[in-house]
Amino acid sequence: MHRSKRTWQLMLLAMIFLLILTFFLPRGLTKISQPDSCGEGCSRYDIVVIGSEIQGVLLAREAQNLGRSVLILDPREKPGGELIQGQMLFLDEPMDQKRRSLVQGEIKNLFDGYNKGRIRDLHEFQAYYDKLIQDVTLKSGITISGVEEAAAGKSHILKSLVYKDRNHQMYKVEAGYWVENTDFNALTAKLKHKKRIPGMESIEKSNSPDYMGATYMLNLKNVDWKELNKDVLKHYPLSNVQKVYGPNTYADWNFAVGFSNVMAKYTPSEKLVRLRGLNMANQGDGKVIINGLIMYNVDPSSDASVKEALRKGEAEAPRILGYLRTHLPGFEKAELNGFPSYLYIRDFNRFETEYVLKYEDVMGGKMFWDNVSIGAYPVDLQGTVHIPHGIGLGVPGPYGIPLRSFELKEYDNVLVVGKNIGADIKAYGSSRIMANNALAAQTIGIILGYESDRKQLKELTPEDFKRIYRYLKRRYHIDVEDV
Repeated sequence: MHRSKRTWQLMLLAMIFLLILTFFLPRGLTKISQPDSCGEGCSRYDIVVIGSEIQGVLLAREAQNLGRSVLILDPREKPGGELIQGQMLFLDEPMDQKRRSLVQGEIKNLFDGYNKGRIRDLHEFQAYYDKLIQDVTLKSGITISGVEEAAAGKSHILKSLVYKDRNHQMYKVEAGYWVENTDFNALTAKLKHKKRIPGMESIEKSNSPDYMGATYMLNLKNVDWKELNKDVLKHYPLSNVQKVYGPNTYADWNFAVGFSNVMAKYTPSEKLVRLRGLNMANQGDGKVIINGLIMYNVDPSSDASVKEALRKGEAEAPRILGYLRTHLPGFEKAELNGFPSYLYIRDFNRFETEYVLKYEDVMGGKMFWDNVSIGAYPVDLQGTVHIPHGIGLGVPGPYGIPLRSFELKEYDNVLVVGKNIGADIKAYGSSRIMANNALAAQTIGIILGYESDRKQLKELTPEDFKRIYRYLKRRYHIDVEDV
């Protein structure tokens, strides 16, 4: 068939355009998937995240930004988890041996705002969280009714999930990847092929599973922070401050920690409750948030257990207020400033991953070929009923956290993030903090968006990670490379 010269020119230009587009478009964006029909009443996504803790939100956000279809299903009634609903607004920051921050990625924006006083109170944290999640589809108040699994060679895959919304309507969803992002195993508890990593019972030498205490956060107002700071300075040098107030006591214009000698003399009215040393953040205008009230034997998978812990916390708060008024300078006129609607859950069941991070890895500063985060933080095992004062097991320098510690063993397409990290209990004492595993979750979300058109996560090799690291540095200024 005869074609005009003009037609051939147009065809040639189109071919050149396609070649240019293929060459310059970032790999991983060449196929943008949309929810497919998987039957009546069923939706399909590339990634389904269970729970709205900030780590999974970061993963979802990055994957969606790179073209993946993403859904967050939240079993809690309101989103935000420990950060927003539990009001855990005292942030722990990983540092190297020279006290330089190791925080990277999106979460650095939160820490920068926090350290500079721009993000301190709940409304400011809420605004930050809302900005992260604003474009991601999220359904709160769901209940998982069942899951469908299938064999995949020597491994398994999670094919689909059936859930009920708060209006008791039933839905089915399929996904390429599933992410456990709750602090109570909402997804992983439903899976058949998993093995629990021993917890605090291995430290206690007991046979029954045990967990670090949860925290009920305390909100106060009308605190004279200047007076508190002045009193601590009055007792300097630091060795004398710690003699008067307790080990590791410190206060500046923004934060104060310690005072365990004073808190040890407080007698709770409730059982399984303890007031330990305080971690306090000055929120400005006389407002202070305190991490210090420990609740033992809380089961976050039980609504009744959580509700009872919240009742105990709210009942104990006025008594603690009275105690602080008479025993801590600057608190003489303090008042309660509201109550959290959830708890800070430090520790619950965690299940074996492709690689379980070890205490020796943490203390030895081990790096991995598939690092997705660089961690650091003291190995801090908070108390249990049997070890009420907890245990400190050293202060590591920077160490790597591999992708394999977030890939659930026995499953090709199930990831665990946040405090679900695969780590032995001692390594968990350091790796559990938000900044460590928030960076990991963001990095995993980027990899899911950038790489999974070519390979499944468990197929990635050291050579693949060299390419991934170049991309992370160039586009996100994230450097987690094995060095």
